[in-house]
Amino acid sequence: MQTYEINVGKTTIGNLLDIQAVNFAGHSALEYTELDLKLDFQAFREVCDDVAKALMALGIEKGDKIAIWANNVPEWVFTQYGSARIGAVLVTVNTAYRSAELEYLLKQSDATTLILTGGVREKDEYLNIINKVCPGLKESEPGKLKSKKLPFLKNIIFLGQEKMPGMYNWDDVIQMGKTVSQDQVQKRLNSLDPDDVINMQYTSGTTGFPKGVMLTHSNLIGNALSLAECMKLTSDDALCIPVPFFHCFGCVIGTLCCMVSASTMAPVISFDPVQVLKTVQASACTGILGVPTMFIAELEEMDKKEYDTSSLRTGVMAGSPCPIEVMKRVVSDMGAYEMTIVYGQTEASPGITQTRAEDSLELRVETVGRALPNVEVKIVDPVSLNELPAGEQGELCSRGYHVMKGYYKMDAQTQRAIDKDNWLHTGDLAVMDENGYCQITGRIKDMIIRGGENIYPREIEEFIYTSPKVKDVQVVGVASKKYGEEVAAFIQLKPEASCTEDDIKQFCHDRISFHKIPRHVFFVEEYPCTASGKIQKYKLKSQAEDKLSLTG
Repeated sequence: MQTYEINVGKTTIGNLLDIQAVNFAGHSALEYTELDLKLDFQAFREVCDDVAKALMALGIEKGDKIAIWANNVPEWVFTQYGSARIGAVLVTVNTAYRSAELEYLLKQSDATTLILTGGVREKDEYLNIINKVCPGLKESEPGKLKSKKLPFLKNIIFLGQEKMPGMYNWDDVIQMGKTVSQDQVQKRLNSLDPDDVINMQYTSGTTGFPKGVMLTHSNLIGNALSLAECMKLTSDDALCIPVPFFHCFGCVIGTLCCMVSASTMAPVISFDPVQVLKTVQASACTGILGVPTMFIAELEEMDKKEYDTSSLRTGVMAGSPCPIEVMKRVVSDMGAYEMTIVYGQTEASPGITQTRAEDSLELRVETVGRALPNVEVKIVDPVSLNELPAGEQGELCSRGYHVMKGYYKMDAQTQRAIDKDNWLHTGDLAVMDENGYCQITGRIKDMIIRGGENIYPREIEEFIYTSPKVKDVQVVGVASKKYGEEVAAFIQLKPEASCTEDDIKQFCHDRISFHKIPRHVFFVEEYPCTASGKIQKYKLKSQAEDKLSLTG
C-alpha cells in the first residue's frame, strides 16, 4: 500500500493525525486483542479529539505539562495524540515509580495534571501513592488541588469508572469536553510549531536525579520516519508493541512509527509472553518490538505451545545488548527474518543507529547498524575528545535533527551532554568499522579496570552465553583490594540445567584471557530491571559486593 510523504520540520504530531485520518480513514489504526478493541484512523482521530477537547475544558494551555502514569492502556495512546493536538507537553511516568520518585517528577516538570490508573502490580498502589504525595487530595474539589509541595498540580484524572475523592474520572473529563468545539481544537492546532517541545521523558537517574529530556515534534517525527523506513513499514503492516509506552521505545519506535507509516498499532497492556504471542497471531502482526529478555521469554513460551507467528517479518530488538543466539532464534523460530537492532537513548529521540532489513544476519547480530538517515555519528577518545579512526574504541557521539532540545531546567547538565558543536555525548563505548557499522562495547562507567587492564563486560557475556547451560548472563566489576576490580558474572541457567561456579570457570579456561575469566559467579533466577526491561547493572554490582562483604 502507498505511504504519504511527511515533511519533517513543517509537521506537528497533531497534523500527522489529520494526514493519516484523511489518507487512511478506514484502515486499522489501533487493535487491542485482549480488549476486543479496534479503531480505524478516522475513529482514532475522533477519540483523540474528544481527549483534546476534555483537556482544553480543564483549562490546559499550550506548553502545560500533563503527566501520565499507567501501563499500555488505550487511554495512554489517546492522551499521547490528544495532548499533541493542543500543544500540551506529555510527561511520561515510569510505571515502577514510588512516592519519592513521583513527587520529584511532578515537582521538577511543573506538571499541572496527572492521569493515572489505580495501579499496575497491585489494585490501588498508585492511588495510595498519590494520596501520600498529596495528603489533602481527598478533601479537595476535583481540579482545585492545592499542594504546597506541588504548586502547579491542579488536576488528577483517574482512569476508571469509580469516583475517587479529589479526582475526576476519565468519563467526567470526556463529558466536560463537549463544551469545547472542534473549531477551538483546530485553532489551537494551527498555532503549534514543529520546534515546540511536546514530550518530556525522565532518564533513569542511576547517576543522580532523573533529568527531563525535552523532545520536539520534529525530533520525534523525524526519528519515527527513519526508524519506520529501516523496518520498511507501510499501511500493510501491524506492529506488536509489548514495550512500555512511558519509554521512547514504546511511544516513538512503537506508536509513532505506526502513525508515520499508517501501520496498525497492536499494543499489549502489560508484558506477558502468552499475550504477546496471542496478539501477534490475532492481529497478524508483521512486526514486533522487545528487549532481549522479552524475546527470550517468548521463545520459551513457543517451546511449550504452538503459536502462529508466520506473519512476522520485521521489528526492533533494543534496550540492551542482544545475545547472538537469541537473534538467530527470533529469525529462525519466530520468522522475523528482517528483524533489526536499534541503538539510541532518550536524548536522541531515541534512535541513533539501526541495522537495515537487507543487512546480512552477521551484521544484524554483531552490530547495532549504521547511522539513521540525516544523522551523524562519530567515535571520539573519551579523554582528548579527538575523533578516532575506524576500528578504534571510544565514546559514540551523534549530531542531527534527533538531538533533544535539552534537559528541562538543567542548563549545566545540558551543556555537559551536548557540546558547543551540537554533538550529543552518549557515554557509550563503541567501535565503528569502515562502512559505518557500530558495535557497542559497553558504558564508559561499566568498564572494568582489573590491575590496569581494561575489560569490557559485553565481550565476556557473549562468550559465556555460548555455553549450552546458560540462558542469560550479565557481567559487572566488583571492588578488589588487590586488583582494584574483579570480574563477576550473574548467570541465569536454562531450565533443568545444572552448573557450578567451577563449571563456568572451566568453560572459560584457555578460551578467553585469564584476567577476563569471572573471579566470582552468582546464579540467579532474575535480574533487577527498570520497568522498560533494562537490566540495572549497578544493582548487580551492589548485590555482589554485599554478598562478598567488599568495600570500595
